Amino acid sequence: MARIQIRLPSQFAFSTDLTLYQSHINYGGHLDNALLLSLVSEARVRFFKLLGYTELNVEGVGIVVSDAALQYRSEAFHGEVMVLRMGAADLGRKGFDMVWSMNEKSTQREVARGKTGIVFFDYETRKVVPMPDALRDKLARFDAPSALVLAVDEPQGVPT
Repeated sequence: MARIQIRLPSQFAFSTDLTLYQSHINYGGHLDNALLLSLVSEARVRFFKLLGYTELNVEGVGIVVSDAALQYRSEAFHGEVMVLRMGAADLGRKGFDMVWSMNEKSTQREVARGKTGIVFFDYETRKVVPMPDALRDKLARFDAPSALVLAVDEPQGVPT
């Protein structure tokens, strides 16, 4: 079965702490997989705010998430504080990949990593638009190599 691999940059542009609440935990007693992306979304909002933007106003245009890929590395539990680090990769004409890593704060245990595709969008015309130059200049300082690698695990012991 093919597995994705996410390459992380050696350094990130941004870091924020998020505490896991009971509402983030599933019946198995650990972080719910669907709620992981809500934590990533909160960190993304904070990242854009640090740059002086909102997700609806980046130099006059908004953003939409075009895709997401992630890898789970370990469980996370109620009350733990997660450090979410974010950076930019694959700056393109109309978007970029936001690369992220989530680690438990006190032990640095890696919980998850991933990348989220960001595309710029004009909400009035409902069309994808080019990335604003001012943001491109800010992100270029943190541009990392491509994050997503598709790795194929060869089946073992299965006749072909």
